[in-house]
Amino acid sequence: MQVPAPFEYERATSVDHALDLLQRLGPEARLLAGGHSLLPMMKLRLDAPAYLIDINELASQLSYVREQDGEVRIGALTRHREVLASPLLAERLTVFADAERVIADPVVRNRGTIGGALCQADPAEDLSAVCAAVQARLVVQGPGGERIVDMPGFHRGAYRTAVGADEMLTEIRVPLSPALGSAYEKVGRRVGDWAIAASAVSIRLRGATVDRAGIALTAVGAPVTSAEAEATLAGQAPSDELFAEAARIAAAHTRPVSDQRGSAEYKQHLAGELTHRALRRATARALGDPA
Repeated sequence: MQVPAPFEYERATSVDHALDLLQRLGPEARLLAGGHSLLPMMKLRLDAPAYLIDINELASQLSYVREQDGEVRIGALTRHREVLASPLLAERLTVFADAERVIADPVVRNRGTIGGALCQADPAEDLSAVCAAVQARLVVQGPGGERIVDMPGFHRGAYRTAVGADEMLTEIRVPLSPALGSAYEKVGRRVGDWAIAASAVSIRLRGATVDRAGIALTAVGAPVTSAEAEATLAGQAPSDELFAEAARIAAAHTRPVSDQRGSAEYKQHLAGELTHRALRRATARALGDPA
């Protein structure tokens, strides 16, 4: 039976308390929220923190989904099930509900948090691609106060983020606009499994043309965004041919590896097909079709 290495346990009672503990205990401390990412790694001894700081009591401060100042704001301790159940996200940013329906299983969704998923930065993680596609900004709080980081600046590679050892992610902010549609398409080996490939898309229309697009793929070099594919869509009238070309360009930027989930060639083909599907669904939603 595999067990974690010994560690000390602290329970934070506020954001300031958690930050104080991080600063006092140093880089060997880890924050514990849902635990579905951290605890399995500790059991396998892939991570062996000297201290765990339990932040579940901070849910009263950091668990919410609300509209404010033209944005949707999501607290970092919002559980997956709460993101899935949010009427605001279901109506305005459907991509979140799409993704949450295919994340793991109800047990994980009941405990896992959006902040924990983003900070884990797993190469096949769903919500990083979603946040990249909708141009989310992340609020990181530390001893010096708050700073705001966009998704390209947040991820520093597999399992690495811009959050410092004495900082914590507190909020996700997503800009809202009219005629905005979004969608997430994923293929895994089993229901709730990690993705073989997945694509998150947002489309904002202005009249009969695409005003702005966001495309992000996961499990194929995480998360992969393609400014060239997004630029191909901008200013153009939506069409299946245009979507196919943008999807082809986005897939060409991926760098998947062959493994037990499939060959690199298969994953790259799948990335393009899923992006094509997501573009169609996102555009239909921007036009008022809730499908």
